[in-house]
Amino acid sequence: MATFLGIDLPTWWFAVIGAVFTGYAILDGFDLGAGAIHLLFKKEESRRIALNAIGPVWDGNEVWLVIGGGALFAGFPEVYATLFSAFYIPFMLFLMVLILRAIAIEFRSKETMYWWRQMWDIVYSISSMLIAFLLGVVLGNLIQGIPIDQNFVYQGDFVQLLNPYALLTGLTTLASCTMHGSIYLVMKTEKRLYTKLSIMVSDTSRFFVVCYILQTMVTLVYFPNMAATFKAHPTLFAVPLITVLIIINTRILLEKGKYMLAFMSSAFTMASLLVTVAMNLFPKIIHSTINPAYSITIYNGASSEKSLTIILLFAVVGVPIVATYTFFVFWTFKGKVKLDESSY
Repeated sequence: MATFLGIDLPTWWFAVIGAVFTGYAILDGFDLGAGAIHLLFKKEESRRIALNAIGPVWDGNEVWLVIGGGALFAGFPEVYATLFSAFYIPFMLFLMVLILRAIAIEFRSKETMYWWRQMWDIVYSISSMLIAFLLGVVLGNLIQGIPIDQNFVYQGDFVQLLNPYALLTGLTTLASCTMHGSIYLVMKTEKRLYTKLSIMVSDTSRFFVVCYILQTMVTLVYFPNMAATFKAHPTLFAVPLITVLIIINTRILLEKGKYMLAFMSSAFTMASLLVTVAMNLFPKIIHSTINPAYSITIYNGASSEKSLTIILLFAVVGVPIVATYTFFVFWTFKGKVKLDESSY
């Protein structure tokens, strides 16, 4: 097996794909969170400001999802095939609400009638919540494993995917996004809306902390195997410890009104949580609950060595370009939202 800097190619691709999906979670996470709390704003002006806060960046943030899906297909085709066949219905629902969300953002401002804008506000908010929730459901099932056979074929049904642990993970994911999104909005607003969001960020962060504690307790009680990596390598326990400290730091920063630092801390929270999950799954990607020997790992699910080498070169060039573009967009549209005739 070829290596790069002493690390084999499948491990590199596991890290690259994980980094891309983490980027998507952080960037589109605040978009989804802003949408999830959208209906809590009662005034038309407040809703327009909230919508225009994400207006310049929401579609660009979703590029990371496309990159992640393409990288997964190229690097781990077995995982891609099994994942999309097992989660066919959730992913179809995900695509449907993703499309509806985009339509709602673009169509809302096309007419001035109250019922028209209210209808698209509801579609926008519900679709944002469903996207975050469905992604959490998928993550929850990956954490606990799914029934796949020796041919990597899913042997369950849709109802099995809606198990209590997956639903709890979906709720925790939604809570994380609402906290992340509300912090972003308070950074982009002023006057009365800023004051309202200053209160709201405190509520959303408390909700996330409660969900996080509950999720951690359930995971440790019902899925003790998730702590196996930390037992085998005690030094790695620093990762979940750092996660707890970051969450506490986020709360402290919010209480002090340091919202830019709180937003960065919230982003690190999402990243560290996903790193914790990845560390516990590695080297598996999809764990089989039928027989651990049937699990898909980074080795039996990877593309050929030549393919991994070629696409890794593309990733080394392409990902920094997209990251630079993302930074440029955020830098260009930094500051408070100001409405004009071209606004949503």
